[in-house]
This record gives sequence, C-alpha cells and structure tokens, in this order.
Amino acid sequence: MNDVLARLQALQAGDLPTHGGSTLAYVYDSGLAEADEIGRQALAMYGSTNGLDPTVFPSLRKLENDLIAHATRLLHGPGTTVGTVTSGGTESILLAVQTARDSRPDIANPSMVLPSTAHAAFHKAAHYFGVRAVLVDVDPATFRADPDAMAAAFDATTVLVVASAPSYAHGVVDPIPAIAAAANARDIRCHVDACIGGWVLPYLDDSPAFDFAVPGVTSVSVDLHKYAYTPKGASILLHRTPALRRPQFFAHADWPGYTMLNATTQSTKSGAPLAAAWAVIQHIGDDGYRRLAATAVATTRRLADAVSEIDGLTLLAEPATTLFAVRADERADVFTIADELAERGWFVQPQLAFRGEPPSLHFSVSAATATRYDELVAALVASVEAARSAGPVRVAAELAAAAAAIDPATLDDAAFDGLLELAGLGAANALPDRMAPVNALLNVAPPRLREALLVAFLDRLMRPETAEESPV
Repeated sequence: MNDVLARLQALQAGDLPTHGGSTLAYVYDSGLAEADEIGRQALAMYGSTNGLDPTVFPSLRKLENDLIAHATRLLHGPGTTVGTVTSGGTESILLAVQTARDSRPDIANPSMVLPSTAHAAFHKAAHYFGVRAVLVDVDPATFRADPDAMAAAFDATTVLVVASAPSYAHGVVDPIPAIAAAANARDIRCHVDACIGGWVLPYLDDSPAFDFAVPGVTSVSVDLHKYAYTPKGASILLHRTPALRRPQFFAHADWPGYTMLNATTQSTKSGAPLAAAWAVIQHIGDDGYRRLAATAVATTRRLADAVSEIDGLTLLAEPATTLFAVRADERADVFTIADELAERGWFVQPQLAFRGEPPSLHFSVSAATATRYDELVAALVASVEAARSAGPVRVAAELAAAAAAIDPATLDDAAFDGLLELAGLGAANALPDRMAPVNALLNVAPPRLREALLVAFLDRLMRPETAEESPV
C-alpha cells in the first residue's frame, strides 16, 4: 500500500499546487487547514455511496436537502424554491438549458439569448441539446450585457435568457434586474450563472442585485467547490418553483430493468462530494464565509489597483468579486508574462483574443492568496519587466495568413500532426516548457481552427502508453 501511495505522490509532484494561493485558476483555497481536513474525511466516509436512488442512502437525501435549503436562504429564494446538487458548474448550466428546452415542447427550434461573455458551458449545452445560441454583444466599455439589445433578440423561439454574476472572462456582473424584467415581460425563463460569484456576492455589503430577490429570475447556478471552498465537484442549480424544475427530471420505464429516474445528467454519482460540501459548509458557517469573502474581495481589489500602477498593464474592468483580467501594451505580451509568472511559482490563465479584443490575463483570487499578496505583486512586476526585455512573441505574417485561410473541416490526421508540430504541441504525452509561442499562434488562428487544434492535441495527449511502457 505504501508503495502505491508513494507512486501517486511522485506523479502528483508535477502538478500545480492546490493550496497556498499561488494557482489563480481552476482551484480555490480557503487557507483553512481544518476545513480541508474535514472535507477529506467526509470524502472518505462517503466514497462508496451512490446518489442514484435517494431511498437507498437516505443520508444523502438529507445532506442534499440541507444544502439546497442553505443556498435558497443565501440567494433569497422564496419558500417554493427547489434545487439539485450537481457535479459542477457546467452540469448545472447544462441542466438549466435542458430544462428550459423541455419546458417548451411546442417549440421545434428553441433558442436562448446569451451575452457574448456568457460562459462557454452554454455553448456546450447548445451543442448537446440543440438549443440555438443567439449571441448579443456586450457594452464594449464595461463588458456588461446590454439589456435592450438582449430584449431585441427575443423571438418566438426563445426559451431562456442568460446573465452572469459575474462573467468569468472580465469579472463584472450583468445588469440582471433589467434583463430579468425583459424576460419576465415575455414569459421567458431567466437563468443567472452565479457559479463563481454566488457564494461571495451575498456576503458583501455592496453586492448588486443578482439572485431570486430580482423578479423574473427563474433559476440560479452556484458552485460550492469554488468560493464555498468545498472539495470538487459540487455545484447547485436552484429553480424558483417545483414546476420550473420538473422538466429537468428524466424517467424511463420502458425496458426490463429498474425504472430509471434521474435529477441530473448522471445516474450513478458518488455521494462523497455532496457529503464533503455539507461538512465544509457546516464547519465554516456564515460568519466564516463572510470573513473569507471579505478577505478574497479586498485582496482582489488591492491587486487590481496594483495592476493599474504597473507600467504596461491595463485593468479591463473593476472587479465585482474575486476575478479580473488585465491587458498588456505592445512592449510585451500576456502569454510571455504568464510564462514568467509560472517560472516564479504563480499560475495565471491567458485568454485569447476575441471579437477584436486583444488577449488578456485572467486572475481568480482565493482567500489564501491574501497572505502572499506582496509576493504576487513583486512577481507580477518582475514578470512584466522580463517579458518586456524579451519582447512580444511574433507570429510570422505568412503563418498568420495561412492560419486564417485554413478550413479545419478539410484537414486529416496527418495535417493536424503537422500543425501541432508547428504550434509546439507535437510531442506525444508532453507539454512545452513555455506556452507563449503556442498561445501566440493560437491567438492569430480563427476560433474554429483553435478548437480543432486543441481537440487534436487533447486526443493525442489522452492516449494510454503501450503495454510495455505502462506502469500499471
């Protein structure tokens, strides 16, 4: 047993740290060691349970209903509010879209109206469920959704309208009261994606209106494994009434086995993340979350102010909660800055150019980052200076032109192999030491080619080793 665990530890040594506040995307760290330990113990206690049938493990039903009640109170849900614990924000969003679609079987070609900053999970839902995504540009100065433009995009096929609290890419909260009012006037469902902000905004004194306190909001998604700081994966999808949720359920009795009945896209699902979320939330409590939210938001705003004072960086928008994005001027590029930060022990997430907007760097700040604020600012200053000394990564004009002309639908595997090699992603089961050249090339590629290249890369990266090489 010790040998197996030692091998796991050796493999894990190459991962980004999940604690310590230096990974500013993908993971969220409260800095509370006791809460982490409680979560780990709950995961182990419930690792063998199955949430498929709530009558078999009644403790899971109790835990889930407790979490739904807690989230309902936090998000100002009325007494009729119901909800479901899911595996993460994407599943919550998928279910919100699927439920809206299935609530209107009379519409043959359903659509949903999204601000252009809506999370990519809505596009995944569009792909899975055949709900056409109607994109509406946001205000170019504030990156917030335009309620009038969104209302103008409604038509007889619209089954859902979406707003963000906040948007992931820019960290701003959309004008949800105006969007929800417009949806309500047309009897259209309005979903608020509060996956990243839903466990922070309620604890702030200056929180904008975004939840069920807003008339017309029919559903809200909020992730627990983000700023509730619970182990992954746990999210909640709330509906204002049971009638709004009912189309979410799937049942099938027309086969010789048990009658399948599911509230989520999963059938079998471990009770471990649910139990861990319940345990951590019980342990931290409202007072603890109020302190954590205040710490994370104050650190975010301090960091945003510091960024504004660094020569060559521009803050895209004032952060509403715990995330923001920055842009670099022509003397450096954000991809090299990200690489330089990585060499100094900090992970930040590059965001590629979009609709004429240049690329940016995304920061998601956890409470644990607060104790290392000075280190992060110093690393950011040094990284900008190093990137400026190196100069921005240049993609040859002829290569950029060729990328713009490629139709990915016409490429075969051999062509993708050549393109991946050119992009620096050709080595099997390996990542390049520095990602700036890769990101720079992806940045000049049209979105469909980016997608195709990254799918081809993922396909090659996630292939098992040969039997002779396999360590198992």
